[in-house]
Amino acid sequence: MGRLRRKRIHKNIKDIKKKYRTRRKTKDLDQIHEDLKPENVEAVVKAPIDGDLPGFGQFYCVHCTRHFAENHLLVDHMKTKTHKKRVKNLSIEPYSQKEAEMAAGMGSYVKAAPVAIASMEELHAMRQNVAEALESAAAKA
Repeated sequence: MGRLRRKRIHKNIKDIKKKYRTRRKTKDLDQIHEDLKPENVEAVVKAPIDGDLPGFGQFYCVHCTRHFAENHLLVDHMKTKTHKKRVKNLSIEPYSQKEAEMAAGMGSYVKAAPVAIASMEELHAMRQNVAEALESAAAKA
């Protein structure tokens, strides 16, 4: 067995490639857009306490789909280049089947328009409003 044979021993083993490729898989941009819709945002922001997640799942960046252990880590994350890039990428409307058909000649193609993205401060304000509404409903009952 020569030197090159030893180096390329795992070259075409598909399950090893798939294991490393899927380990770092995060949500795609269109899935994040679904989470940012007003009807879905409450479920994402008002997450139940989960002991398996960092910070019990309470400090979550919706744009990057990451959990953080403490609030100051989430605030520091919002200042990073990767978070700002993700927010910029989310400002474009996600690619849809309708847009694909128009680009293929089945209609007039219109370039995707920018989409308004809720900031983390707005999402946390929504979370507090929901919590206050639940507390007031419980007090009335």
